[in-house]
Amino acid sequence: MYKSILVPTDGSEFSGVAIEEAAKLAKELGSQLVLFYAPPHYRLSPLSEGVSAPGRADEREIAIKEMETEAERILASAAKNVNLAGLTVQREFKVSDSPYEAIIEAAKKLQCELIVMASHGRRGLSGVLLGSETQKVLTHSTIPVLVVR
Repeated sequence: MYKSILVPTDGSEFSGVAIEEAAKLAKELGSQLVLFYAPPHYRLSPLSEGVSAPGRADEREIAIKEMETEAERILASAAKNVNLAGLTVQREFKVSDSPYEAIIEAAKKLQCELIVMASHGRRGLSGVLLGSETQKVLTHSTIPVLVVR
């Protein structure tokens, strides 16, 4: 039925619950699980955009490397906290200023047939934002979306 299931995570407890539910479903169906993280773009200060200065390229490269390391840490932690024994698990991330678009694009690109998401994520403002990302995925996705509370 669902050969591949995409599960977006932000590293929060809420997304961990969604991963647990997706893992149970994947085990029952014999599906592959794709853990996905969409960190925001690194931006230099608007004052420094277009300014050529020694070390500026290095600064950008260092920031990108740090972002990749953080994404790998979040995905590894998400995978570690759930019983994934017996499952084929793929970890993916895409830097994006629009997480919901990155989630939908990843699901299409990776040929996922279901997206499993937490109803909301981190507390405070970022929790509100992820909740709105879930709503946007529900609104714009052409594949089924399962929301976990």
